[in-house]
Amino acid sequence: MTQALDIHGSGIAPTDLQLRGVAPGLRLADFRLIAFDMDSTLINIETLDEVAEAAGCKAEMVAITEAAMRGDISDYKASLRQRVALLRGVPLSALQDVYEQKLRLNPGVETLIAACKRAGLRCILLSGGFTFFTDRLQQRLGLGDTRSNVLEIEGGRLTGRMLPQPWGDICDGEQKKIKLLECCDALGITPAQAIAVGDGANDLPMLQAAGLSVAYHAKPVVRQQAMVAINEGGLDRLLEVLR
Repeated sequence: MTQALDIHGSGIAPTDLQLRGVAPGLRLADFRLIAFDMDSTLINIETLDEVAEAAGCKAEMVAITEAAMRGDISDYKASLRQRVALLRGVPLSALQDVYEQKLRLNPGVETLIAACKRAGLRCILLSGGFTFFTDRLQQRLGLGDTRSNVLEIEGGRLTGRMLPQPWGDICDGEQKKIKLLECCDALGITPAQAIAVGDGANDLPMLQAAGLSVAYHAKPVVRQQAMVAINEGGLDRLLEVLR
């Protein structure tokens, strides 16, 4: 069980920020890499759920997404294919509408990323979502690298399929971990010098591989395993843990 530790010296251990097995005195500069999930971590929405509104199947999409993020669905790849298939025929303009009208950065994102960059960390984005959104966020936030999925588009509309990539067919939890480890190798560091931040069950492989795992407003299965659980407030609350 996650233990709530008093990091403010007040004698009261808040449940809105919980620590589990975190060594005292850690500094942000002790790390060299930080990997973020996208949906409901860096941003305020689940992008597939919002795109599904244009296809008239949002309720069905939300139900599958929630089950996958809770860890109730063991085959994440199958669940993602099922969800993408629901979007067949959706115009590409619907994705642009979601990006412009509904997608917002979660509180504290820019503050945390700026602090990470000042401390010399490479910031990357690893997502089971799609390049349409991750590419835009990479440019917007100045992120060093990304890995996500590619929607197939024909005639300006989604086909309901995804395109295979050189690294594999679908970016799931295992692919997030693989990319995290590849980035560590490229930097010449160990995974112990990496931070991973996520909210859903498909983030667990990369969270377990990193030296510091952070759950942000996460599902119970993630909160129970993460070293840091930010249950209220913005992502910049990680800076209360890492000086």
